[in-house]
Amino acid sequence: MKAVQFHEVGGPEVLRYDDVEQPVPGSGEVRLRVAASAYNAADNGMRAGFLPIPIALPHIPGYDVSGTVDALGADVTDLRVGDTVIGFLPMERDGGAAEYVVAPAAALVHAPTSIPLADAAALPSVALTAWQALFDDGGLTAGQRVLIVGAGGVVGKYAIQFAKRAGVQVIATASPRSAEAVRGAGADQVIDHTQGDVLAALDGQVDVLLNLAPIEPEEFAADVAAVRDGGAVVSTTAFMATPGDESRGVRAVTVFVRANRQRLAEIVALVDQGALTVEVTRRIPLAELPTLHAEGAAGRIAGKVVVLA
Repeated sequence: MKAVQFHEVGGPEVLRYDDVEQPVPGSGEVRLRVAASAYNAADNGMRAGFLPIPIALPHIPGYDVSGTVDALGADVTDLRVGDTVIGFLPMERDGGAAEYVVAPAAALVHAPTSIPLADAAALPSVALTAWQALFDDGGLTAGQRVLIVGAGGVVGKYAIQFAKRAGVQVIATASPRSAEAVRGAGADQVIDHTQGDVLAALDGQVDVLLNLAPIEPEEFAADVAAVRDGGAVVSTTAFMATPGDESRGVRAVTVFVRANRQRLAEIVALVDQGALTVEVTRRIPLAELPTLHAEGAAGRIAGKVVVLA
């Protein structure tokens, strides 16, 4: 089968589009005929050796995947050959940037039926990140207020949609380029962070500040003043410390996405109900994944890219 893999960590040039042996599922596993995987910034960090994830080399990236069950290992009882599924795969294992991938059955849920199977690869880890940041880590409940900093990215737009469904008031920061999309996702107020002080534009404190942007540490620390006593600052920017304020009981939480099969199935149901929009900005063939990594290494990739197997 064809796959993209790297035998050593380094720049995008270490990626190779090669013939590799087709994997065989073990107990509790299934093999998927991959429809698509999704590119995430963490794939770039793992390939470059920046993220401390214990991968074995050679490694195939692409931990978000969609596909069709092709073969079953022993002790798999809730999936059948021919089922269409999506999953957030264990990051230390080979991923879906290949024609076939072996995955734990416990990592997979039935794919949404209302969107193309390949596009569904864009959903798992980013949607789970948004949900966990808001509710599991942030503790948001109906009637509260959230400030989402850097809401114009993929996670931000999922977060807006989830928060609005939960009865949370959403204030979001965005650049002029993404402001319309952020409003379209449902934000109650959009603040142009390029035009001045975000705190000055607020009409009161919020219960949770969710940061999704690589802002300066000094700015991040100042933004904590926007959070009420007993609230929370939640951030996905693991490369920098998340500030809090112990004197006011403001918690600081850095989000690392966690597998949650039940939650992912609930998210799929929202997609099929028409209550959640799945963003796919580009679709590229598997052979072009090294070029995409080069683009990611040179700067942030806008939107969500799925990689067709």
